[in-house]
This record gives sequence, C-alpha cells and structure tokens, in this order.
Amino acid sequence: MKAVLLDEARFLEGLELPMPERVSQYVTFKRTPNDQKVIIERCRDADIIISGSLKIGRDIIESLPQLKLIQLTSSGMNAVDHKACKDNNVELLNVPEFAAKSVPEHTFMLMLSAMRSGVHYHNTVVDGSWRKDGSAKTKTLPTIDIEDQTLGIIGVGTIGKRVTEIARAFGMTVLWAEHQGKTPRSEDYTDFDTVLAASDIISLHCPLTEDTRHLINGDTLAKMSKQPLIVNVARGAVVESKAMAEAVQNEQVLGYATDVFEEEPIAKDDPLLKLAEQQHPHVVFSPHVAANSKNSQHKLWEIVREQVNSFIDNYQH
Repeated sequence: MKAVLLDEARFLEGLELPMPERVSQYVTFKRTPNDQKVIIERCRDADIIISGSLKIGRDIIESLPQLKLIQLTSSGMNAVDHKACKDNNVELLNVPEFAAKSVPEHTFMLMLSAMRSGVHYHNTVVDGSWRKDGSAKTKTLPTIDIEDQTLGIIGVGTIGKRVTEIARAFGMTVLWAEHQGKTPRSEDYTDFDTVLAASDIISLHCPLTEDTRHLINGDTLAKMSKQPLIVNVARGAVVESKAMAEAVQNEQVLGYATDVFEEEPIAKDDPLLKLAEQQHPHVVFSPHVAANSKNSQHKLWEIVREQVNSFIDNYQH
C-alpha cells in the first residue's frame, strides 16, 4: 500500500520518522497547504493519508477512491469529516494519549506563569525597567501561590487525571466537574456549576464536541464567583473568545492562559490578542505546542507506525 505523509514539518526538526515497515510505497511532504486541490493531487493514488491538522472533508475523501485509511498524527479529530469516512469505508485513526506527560506539564507552565505574572516580570528584566526603577518599583504585581488553591478540572481523561496528581503534589484541592447539566456519576465528581463557583483556577481538558463548543461563555463565566484563572489546553473553540476577553478586562476572571485558539494561527481580529498587546499580567499564550516535547513526539510517531502497520496487516488478511 502507498502512504503519503502530508506535513512532516509538524514534527520537531531532526526527529527521526522511520517509514512504517508494511508500507510498500511512501511519499512525504514537508508542508501541505490547507488547499483541497493540492491535497487531492498529492494523495491521488494513496491508500493511506498521514496528516496532522489539515482539513479533510467529504469532497477530498470522495475524490480519492483508492483511499483506505486516514491516520492522524494528533488526538483531535475535528478536521476530518467522520461521516464521509464512514460512507466511503475509510478508516479514521487518531493517537489519543501520546502527550499524557507533555500536556500536563505545559498546563502547569501556563498556570504558574499566569498566577505569578511571569511574562510581566520577564519583561521588566529584558526592557531595562528593573535596572532603571530598582526592585521596589518593579515588584508591583502580586505573585499568587497555587498551594491551597482549588483547581476545577473540566475533562477528566488521561491528561486531566495526570494534572490532578501534579496539582495534589502542589497542595491544591482538586474538583472534577461532571458534564454540564448532569448529576455527578460518583463521589469523585462535583456538579458542573458548583465547580465553576468554587474554583480558584479552572483547567480545560475536554474534547471539542457539539456539547463543549463555547462551553465557557458569558453565562458560564458569570457563575465563576471566585474570579478564577482559566487555563485552556483542550481546544480553542471550547472557549468563546469575545466573552473571555470581556471577562478578563472586566476582572470577572483573574486571567486566561491558553495554548489553543478558535482559529489557528490566531486571527488578527481575535479579541484575545488585545489582552496580550496590553500586557495583561495574568494572560499567557503559547501557539498550540503543549504536545510538542521531544519525548511525546517520538512516542506519537511510534504509535502512528504501529497503527499503520497493523491496519495493513489486518486489511490484507
């Protein structure tokens, strides 16, 4: 079978990406634009597409009659038309747990940076303010300890549970949020609205679905009585950007620390950008790199190779 890797540049420079052994023909592209015609042309005779976040819709799938498998190099599957895959007998595979160490660590990088005004204090060193004004004048913003804080976790999968372990090591109280509008399934879970009201920090780890799109919006933000920090390492569209920007500006929440955005790369008119431009001390952004540690990317590719090999073996038998 022929496999086409569309976006090798998604992986770290220098990371070895050995070909899946069962593939008979293998073509790689450093980058592929999110262009329907280009994707179809590059995958014209492919049995297997290997891709990260490229949008693969029904038109592409139905233009590739030889296609048998779309192997994603990500946990998220929102970029691919699931129904079109099913209608055309195309298998769709993701890699859900490859970053179970990297993403939780990135979560705490964002959390601690935001709670301790990390970007602000970094800038006072770099821009000369510390030298000019001295320590007394530059230490004007609070650094907030996370010990004894209540952390509400929305999305209690592998990553959410690892975040729980780390949080408890810091001395935090952890609340697991039940799905919105549902009765807690066990004593381990807390009613969704109660988590919103009781948390000093809320960390998002849920998948993007019809139920979670804009889960954090004007209504849910209004229920956050403790002015929490919001941390998002889930998907950008779980948070409504305009409502979040307004909540930060109005001091309805302490701040927003996120690795993901509704449009990626972030749109020039995204209202969240204004918060960064204003150098808000409790706003920290990163460009969707939480899963990009060398170890997690190595593990990701090993799983991709294994899944592709297994698919070919099973298909041929």
